[in-house]
Amino acid sequence: MRRTTLTALATILMLGASTVAVAQDKPEAKGEKPAAASEGWVKASAEERTASITNTINVAGKALRYKATAGTVTIRNDDGKPTGSLFYVAYTAGDKPDPKRPVTFLFNGGPGSSSLWLHMGSFGPQWIKPGEPEVMKPGPFSLEANPYNLLGESDLVFIDMMNAGYSRPLGDTPAKTFYGVDQDVDAFSRAIQRYVTINNRWASPKFIFGESYGTLRAGALANELQESGMALNGVILLSSIMNYGVRQPGYDQNYMTLFPTYAATAWYHNRVQDRPADLATFVQQAREFTSGRYAAALAKGDTISAEEKSAVANEMARFTGLSPQFILNNNLRVELGRFRKELLRDQRLTVGRLDSRYRGVDADAGGASPEGDISNDAITGPYGGMVRDYVNNTIGYKTDLDYRLSARDAGGFEWDWRHRAPGQGFGAQTTPNTAVDLSLAMRNNPHLKVLALNGYYDMATPFYGLEFDVSHMMLEPAQRKNVELTYYPSGHMIYLNPEAMKTMHDDVVRWYRSTAR
Repeated sequence: MRRTTLTALATILMLGASTVAVAQDKPEAKGEKPAAASEGWVKASAEERTASITNTINVAGKALRYKATAGTVTIRNDDGKPTGSLFYVAYTAGDKPDPKRPVTFLFNGGPGSSSLWLHMGSFGPQWIKPGEPEVMKPGPFSLEANPYNLLGESDLVFIDMMNAGYSRPLGDTPAKTFYGVDQDVDAFSRAIQRYVTINNRWASPKFIFGESYGTLRAGALANELQESGMALNGVILLSSIMNYGVRQPGYDQNYMTLFPTYAATAWYHNRVQDRPADLATFVQQAREFTSGRYAAALAKGDTISAEEKSAVANEMARFTGLSPQFILNNNLRVELGRFRKELLRDQRLTVGRLDSRYRGVDADAGGASPEGDISNDAITGPYGGMVRDYVNNTIGYKTDLDYRLSARDAGGFEWDWRHRAPGQGFGAQTTPNTAVDLSLAMRNNPHLKVLALNGYYDMATPFYGLEFDVSHMMLEPAQRKNVELTYYPSGHMIYLNPEAMKTMHDDVVRWYRSTAR
């Protein structure tokens, strides 16, 4: 595991962008009835309902009593009309919430995902214990007490975005009202403020924790909450993608963003000649090559000489385990799908996208890209099954609604990617970059601290993209020192590696103790 600060990164040119897991939209069924509910249909209620249980968990060798609550908050528009019901599961230490204890709001990404991945896999008191990077068995499976829970540092509130989990629009409000960068941030802002109000938590130190697209949400949400009168103590970003603007076709940044992760993946699968013992050192060498010779070569486009192109291809091959000829055939620009298929082609295997430690098997070894993402397929069944069982049967939250793993499962999912960032006088961004929002929040609140957690084997949101984003937030030195980046030998869902999870837990605990003062 390697740590660094934004100040150390500021001297390195880091170009690139992140990719993010996006599911395919499901077409709406033909003849589907309109959204208005008729008799017998299941619909959400504006009434804020809860169910709860008490339990104990071991924290630093001591038993900590806590309360688990599943419930909803109702959000309203500026006219007071109820527009949505957002579902959450909260864990609070003691028999009743301490109004001055830290509270953290956690959410996944997508966009469209419910919070089940963070809820069932990361820092809650109960989790699906991770193991080797392989497909999890379909059952039986169970939750266990999580030795790496964060209840010793903060109360935890896992929130499902609109139309995911048990979150639903209310009345005649269409789901598309909430489908967009800014629309989604507005819903989360209202939901968090509502939770804080009804649970008497305005005096508490407050944190937000986003994973994947949830980091893009977190960047804008931090500034939105602050403008609404809720200053945050800290923001945690797990597997980040805050800037979609540098991902546009025709630009070279994304190839540079991916390259250090290609190198880490090749190192993991023993495809590197004279493989060094230390991953972090090898990755740093890949960073320096990327920001130097590789960036210069790509910038030349078609004007690059044949000699330089061949020399760069040979050096790329040394880092990635791909053949120089394959790299030349791709004009030094190896697409992610092609890398995942080519790296282990001679073994008739592919590597995962969310977590490149995982190995998959296609119907044939001749395709250009993998058939799917084995690192995603490996875990969906256990996580989807356990969140339903835990919420309904253990906590006792009863509803006739279906728990949706993603809002995309409802059909008709179209995301509005426009974002009106602060200080952007020319209008809305057509591809969002919420590092702009987070930068403003940090400059206006110089006490706000940011912790970014990165997996070396994450090819969905590569760490080099986050490094580029934070090093271009144009912060002054006083704010730069408030940004910390950490790295782990895992993928997009860092918590799937037990070794990485322990180290990450210790890092987050240390960060909380230095922040929530």
